[in-house]
Amino acid sequence: MNAWLGRYLAWLILGAVLVSSVNATIRKLFDISSNSWLELQWVLFGVVFLLCSPWTLMSNEHIRIDIVNQLLPKALRNWIDIIGHAFFLLPWCIIMVITAGPFFWRSAMINEQSGNAGGLPVWPSKALVLIGFALLLIQALSELVKRASVMRDLIPDPYASSTSAIEAEVERTVEAIEKR
Repeated sequence: MNAWLGRYLAWLILGAVLVSSVNATIRKLFDISSNSWLELQWVLFGVVFLLCSPWTLMSNEHIRIDIVNQLLPKALRNWIDIIGHAFFLLPWCIIMVITAGPFFWRSAMINEQSGNAGGLPVWPSKALVLIGFALLLIQALSELVKRASVMRDLIPDPYASSTSAIEAEVERTVEAIEKR
């Protein structure tokens, strides 16, 4: 689900660029400004950032120091991922889901609107925070199980010896061809 969602929603960056371009052009040419267009641009970026983060984690493209990471043995990289997921990512996602739920609910109950004249409703953006971190929490749990399974040799390493998902996909394809 996260892969499909990420691939689909990543295209919203194009929408944000178009909204930004049109808004800037109209503002410069006709001296007309719209808070709702500016806020729409922010919301589109927020959708991409929040709802594509689980896909990024699933694809093993999340932030790390690649120069150092690629020099480490696979087992140590897996341990670093397990510790990072268990002690940093999972607790942060849990805290965000717990706090974002009431934050969204209160906003939705009062139909909170932007403080800017002509702005958009705020509660959908707050719902995105809740949904995004819930999906990231689920993906983090999945990655934790996956890493532990790889370390116990229960499943093959989906990222093999590569440092990126693209390289891993190429490596899996080459292995599949060689097996034929």
